Amino acid sequence: MAKTSSKPRKQPSATGKKITLKRRLAAWKQKIHDSRAEHVHLHKSFKRSYREDYLRQTSTPGLLSHAMIAFKTIFKNWRTFLPFIALMVVLYMLAVGLMSEDFYKQFQDSIDETSAELAGGKIGNFAKAGILLISTVTSGGLDAGMGESQTVFMLFLFLIMWLVTIYLLRHFLAGEHPRLRDGLYNSLGPLLSALVVFVVIFIQAIPLMLVIITYSAAVMTNFLATPFYALLYFIFAALMLLLSGYLLSSSIMALVAVTAPGIYPIKALFAASDLMAGRRLKMVLRLIYLIFVIALVYVITMLPIILLDLWFKSMWGWINSWPIVPFFLLVMTCFVFVYATTYIYLYYRWLLDYKEK
Repeated sequence: MAKTSSKPRKQPSATGKKITLKRRLAAWKQKIHDSRAEHVHLHKSFKRSYREDYLRQTSTPGLLSHAMIAFKTIFKNWRTFLPFIALMVVLYMLAVGLMSEDFYKQFQDSIDETSAELAGGKIGNFAKAGILLISTVTSGGLDAGMGESQTVFMLFLFLIMWLVTIYLLRHFLAGEHPRLRDGLYNSLGPLLSALVVFVVIFIQAIPLMLVIITYSAAVMTNFLATPFYALLYFIFAALMLLLSGYLLSSSIMALVAVTAPGIYPIKALFAASDLMAGRRLKMVLRLIYLIFVIALVYVITMLPIILLDLWFKSMWGWINSWPIVPFFLLVMTCFVFVYATTYIYLYYRWLLDYKEK
């Protein structure tokens, strides 16, 4: 039999423990230093920053050219995007539900009841169509009374649209010709990572939601009637909007970065923050222009449809139960989401491909 040693094990001394602890602290500090060295730092604490230190150049088209290139990219590959939009419309109708015609009719009735107070008489169909568009565009053509499960399905389908669109764009811009089937089967790998980034975006949007909630409460309680309180609230709202805008400007790009193979959510957030350092104001301007373009698209496409709907239903009563406007509004919402994804992805690629000196 093997002999067992009866000698007690040598315990590390207090001096040895201190040396080991110091080594671990030094290794930890070095790891943090190496990690920080990988990221972009345009400003240093308690030191003056000069414009040439934090100004980062870009090589991107102008705002109008950016919008037109996004339209051109979609229309050039319409054989893939058109079936994709049709598929998403069907999925939204089945999983979430289309806005009912009765709910849409309530908007028309409320406008007709209050039209006598506007200009002392009946308003024209064009003005009525504009009011109907403003009233219903926020719903996107979906069921206004959706429950929790329908809301989850809606967000889930939006993430699928985001991932599939970026997958198709990445391959189109690489000169390939992917099929819609390839995008549906191969693009959903980073779904969980995109969901984590989406949760981070939701947390960063809390200051913006606080402004909306507190503004409603302030209006109901006449808090803003006093000039001093109104000034305080304006300062509070401005700070909250700046905070959310600063955080969201890079996190939206993280939703694009996380779709790359092998990229984890936290790494995508840091990479997007480095990419947007010194460029956040430019990103915010691009997003404001995107909102303007989307509003213009809705006006150009939906106003004629609403006018035709009012005209047809005034002539033929048997089509009053047909949800014509909600259906086309849902189609336009899916198209607008694909367009917004293309718009943001193109800007991301331009920033990523730009070689800084």
